[in-house]
Amino acid sequence: MARVDFRRRLPAEPLRRWVEHYWLIDWDLEEPYVSQVVPHPCVNVVFERRGPADLAPRTGLVAGVGTGVFSTKLEGVGRVCGVQFRPGGFRPFLVPPRRVSALTGRQLRLEEAFDTAAVGTVAHQVLDPDREDERVAALDTFLLSLSPTRDPAAVQAMALAHRARTDRSVLRVERLAADAGMSVRTLQRLFATYVGVTPKWTILRYRVHEAMEHATIHPETDWARLAAELGYSDQAHLVRDFTTAVGVTPSAYARAAAETPPQTD
Repeated sequence: MARVDFRRRLPAEPLRRWVEHYWLIDWDLEEPYVSQVVPHPCVNVVFERRGPADLAPRTGLVAGVGTGVFSTKLEGVGRVCGVQFRPGGFRPFLVPPRRVSALTGRQLRLEEAFDTAAVGTVAHQVLDPDREDERVAALDTFLLSLSPTRDPAAVQAMALAHRARTDRSVLRVERLAADAGMSVRTLQRLFATYVGVTPKWTILRYRVHEAMEHATIHPETDWARLAAELGYSDQAHLVRDFTTAVGVTPSAYARAAAETPPQTD
């Protein structure tokens, strides 16, 4: 039977301070399927095999924060095992240390991001096992082998990004900076170094994700009311931000979501 099977798994306990979750996809398709994702402000490590297990090459890469809709065509059979880091949680793994904003919109080979000799075989170790638990264990082993550095600034960046995600009262960068006891410029430098995008972009992206989730559950969304609930001054501002991030208007998205909603990562 043709299918695309998407699952999420938690990493080992010591990794959960940095890693949001693992995401696993297997597909076996008679017809091509286009997958679309509106990214969170997160770095991902992605291991992929496109094609039969005995023929297809295995690849591994680091994907910086994507600022537009990510679209990929799935065909035939294949497998992906991904790691979604918490916003701000990737930099302690990065060697040599550099601003995560340098990765935004880019993809790096594993060798360009990690100081380890194991990257040459890790894609096979992650993708080849038939049992999902073994694939998850291989991801755990790989990440733990990187010995991420302890970094209080990363902890601060993760906490501030989490607040931007969960506190609807935060719609302005000035508010987030003041509550953190820092200047707007300092907050912007922190996000450039650890998150990879600006605090303003982060705040707006999370509000858009909330709007997407609401529209998926409630196709007859009252957009003016939702805009007010999300802290927008009016519906027009929400429509503008939503259309910029998703590529379609909120009403068009709601109609499409009733059939086949795009994934959120």
